[in-house]
Amino acid sequence: MRVAVIGGGPGGLYAAALLKRLDPSRDITVWERNAPDDTFGFGVVLSDETLGGIEHADPAVYAALQAEFVRWDDIDIVHRGRVLTSGGHGFAALGRRRLLEILHERCADLGVRLRFRTEAPPAAELACEYDLVVAADGVHSRTREAHADVFAPHLTTHRCRYIWLAADFAFDAFRFEIAETEHGVMQLHGYPFSADASTVIVEMREEVWRAAGFDELDDEESIARCAKIFADALQGRPLASNNSSWTAFRTVVSDRWSHGNIVLLGDAAHTAHFSIGSGTKLAVEDALALAACVEEQPGLDRALAAYEAERRPVVESTQRAAAASLRWFEDLAGYLDQPPRQFAFNLLTRSRRVTHDNLRLRDPRFTDAVERDFGCPPGTPPMFTPFRLRGLTLRNRVVVSPMDMYSAVDGVPGDFHLVHLGARALGGAGLVMTEMVCVSPEGRITPGCAGLWTPGQAAAWRRVTDFVHHQSPGTAIGVQLGHSGRKGSTKLMWEGIDQPLDSGNWPLVAASPIPYRPGVNQVPHELHRAALTDIREQFAAAARRAARAGFDLLELHCAHGYLLSGFLSPLTNRRTDAYGGSLAGRLRFPLEVFDAVRAAWPGERPMTVRISATDWAPGGTTAEEAVEIARAFAEHGADAIDVSTGQVVPDERPEYGRSYQTPYADKIRNALKVPVIAVGAISSWDDVNSLLLAGRADLCALARPHLYDPHWTLHAAADQGYEGPAAPWPLPYRAGSRKPPTGRTDAPKPRLSLTTPAPRP
Repeated sequence: MRVAVIGGGPGGLYAAALLKRLDPSRDITVWERNAPDDTFGFGVVLSDETLGGIEHADPAVYAALQAEFVRWDDIDIVHRGRVLTSGGHGFAALGRRRLLEILHERCADLGVRLRFRTEAPPAAELACEYDLVVAADGVHSRTREAHADVFAPHLTTHRCRYIWLAADFAFDAFRFEIAETEHGVMQLHGYPFSADASTVIVEMREEVWRAAGFDELDDEESIARCAKIFADALQGRPLASNNSSWTAFRTVVSDRWSHGNIVLLGDAAHTAHFSIGSGTKLAVEDALALAACVEEQPGLDRALAAYEAERRPVVESTQRAAAASLRWFEDLAGYLDQPPRQFAFNLLTRSRRVTHDNLRLRDPRFTDAVERDFGCPPGTPPMFTPFRLRGLTLRNRVVVSPMDMYSAVDGVPGDFHLVHLGARALGGAGLVMTEMVCVSPEGRITPGCAGLWTPGQAAAWRRVTDFVHHQSPGTAIGVQLGHSGRKGSTKLMWEGIDQPLDSGNWPLVAASPIPYRPGVNQVPHELHRAALTDIREQFAAAARRAARAGFDLLELHCAHGYLLSGFLSPLTNRRTDAYGGSLAGRLRFPLEVFDAVRAAWPGERPMTVRISATDWAPGGTTAEEAVEIARAFAEHGADAIDVSTGQVVPDERPEYGRSYQTPYADKIRNALKVPVIAVGAISSWDDVNSLLLAGRADLCALARPHLYDPHWTLHAAADQGYEGPAAPWPLPYRAGSRKPPTGRTDAPKPRLSLTTPAPRP
């Protein structure tokens, strides 16, 4: 096999070394356009996991790295002059130049041909001469761009400028320092990479960078300015450059990583923000996987497919974490008013890779202090602290999220709803929410949707609320009121989601006459003044019935593309009257409905609003608009904002992942200082505790976990050893409050040997 490697960075060099080591007969050439000692940046951080892979794959490289590493455990976070330290993190770093030297030496020892100061021929030309072409040519990959029609790259340039520098001393921890200047917030990321040197990255929003005049300074002046701004962190010492210049981070996502016998590796295929230290790590891990797949698979096509299948899920997970971290630093200014320890905890858990539970393992003293500041009584996890909304005190922070069950008959909830909601109430959550309860027959999504447009429906709901209040005292039950709008008159979910009924369809109404799916769903009628008034009154009447039915909390559904959401989104509201156009116009009708419902709902009972904070589609609601939507509802009396996303248009492209919607709740909470409910792929009690302690949410709503386990909250308490008043087991169930043993493997092991005591002196 003849192998051409384009790019002599760590990923390309390591791939070449591994491929050669696995089969010395391979003819491998690396092209690097720079000189051997040219490199950009300074230090490289590698995880223990990556190092373990290197040790297994090439002990010689591992031994050389081990001799060079600087190791440390602490992270220092400087918040308005106060240094907060969290320990137990375990970092290993070395100079990028030294890493390249080690890999150069290893390649030379193995017989890999290294061509420095030589531009590689185009990948297409190399592909004709070589069996395998590895394109490790970085974020600005010419190979990727030359074959963009196949690799289908998606490039996103972000909102911060940063510059990569170095200091001539070693920080004794990973250091984050924030400077609040007259121009805006700037941040320093610093870490040691040798006994006498540290990497220093200075970062700030683009508008801050321009306001501070960095766009008009040359590199030398910029570096001097940075050293002055962060003089305390740098102990008054200068900063050094290595061809450093200001740049904006670019996220690269490629739909495909191979084309014939050409394969992308490292930054050429994907990038992840430097704030989680993953660029070199990902490239080295790519190299390990590529070499292994080429060795293991019977042909090159199979090898490249296996490589991508193995690495893509890992990379996508890392990119999600990096995106969360990147956005956190972009929005850093919004967190600075948090209490110091909460701010530090928020920073440490920003990517969702570090959580409350594993931070407790790393540094229990720090975590205990954060919990005390939050108000946790001794031995009480954050999720089991109470929370007050108006006249209602929730005994814990867990909400059973509204979930459509499609099991009502003529809008009347029956035995299924009693058992379904009753079981979740017995399961320990602080608040159990109904599905979206419709305010009229025409406002249903499906024929199976529940309603509150008749006294009989209210009486049926009273049966449910009485059960919850009598059999699970202390659990609150809330009702979510909504109207389907253009997404109505469809089949039950399991019969064909969003598909129109085969017969018996009813006419739809919406902000504008735009069908949900053109050619599939019917065109709705645009609502005019008389009909708007009728619907507003339907909501108010339903709220009065909900009060008589005994609900403790009411939520107005303004999300997911249903009627009120359809007014809010510019993708679904094309009106030219007072109810369209600007955001104020699009808010007008939802606020009219809110005011009518608030007036009809008892004053001591809380009212929340669910919104879609983004449509996940170009031209839709933005995160900034979501803040203004939340502000408007809060000013009209909403006690909390339930922050969901999407489901407004069918061609949305959500960024799915663990807790993927919570950054929007976080943004609203910290911008407006209003309570928020976070929802969306929150699946573990560790996630709940982490979100609460970081100040990203006040309550956490979970849906599917409560379908899997109706007693999710009680089991979360048992897993954490909590037996306090925020999660009481129902008396008939108390005997099951401890997890049962699973078999003999749980039992103590028998003693099978004697230890002879040591002789007495």
